[in-house]
Amino acid sequence: MQQQAREFYQLMSKRRSVRDFSDQPVPASVLEDAILAAGTAPSGANMQPWHFVVVQDSEVKQKIREAAEIEERELYENRASEEWLDALAPLGTDANKPFLETAPALIAIFLKKVTIDEQGEKHKNYYTSESVGIATGVLITALHNAGLATLTHTPSPMKFLSQILERPSHERPFLLLVTGYPAAGTLVPDIKRLPLDKIATFI
Repeated sequence: MQQQAREFYQLMSKRRSVRDFSDQPVPASVLEDAILAAGTAPSGANMQPWHFVVVQDSEVKQKIREAAEIEERELYENRASEEWLDALAPLGTDANKPFLETAPALIAIFLKKVTIDEQGEKHKNYYTSESVGIATGVLITALHNAGLATLTHTPSPMKFLSQILERPSHERPFLLLVTGYPAAGTLVPDIKRLPLDKIATFI
């Protein structure tokens, strides 16, 4: 048990977000199994209030990039405070998001406030943000375990995802997860993770 815990931590300690992706295709079965793993996450009243849309079509990815960059330009030019921009500066991010077209797969994660059954009746979902957030974490972990890199992308607002992907009105975009293989020679910022005594208290 101790060995498994240590080995898993060591595996996850190597996880890094990347912004430069190869266009090498990802096996469909890997994406399917990762999403199945995400679907094992706990959820309020076991309502499983999530839906995952895997985007691999180049034209759809282009539309998503164009719409996302509109929101990103607005963020960098008008919405973000100086403090926020200063925090982003070491990461080297800007309003240009070429990875949305280059990466072989975008996984749009939607949160369902209600579930509509086969008879068309609505059923309220509970703790939706918490549930979908946990499922997203499992998905990121599963993709990393399979040898893929990911990037969490959250342009705000994200209503364009609902329109482009033609999702029903009872779903709202939660997060866009970019996934694939890192491009050759990809570099990532030199960041540090907080040590155990800074992130946990044992009583």
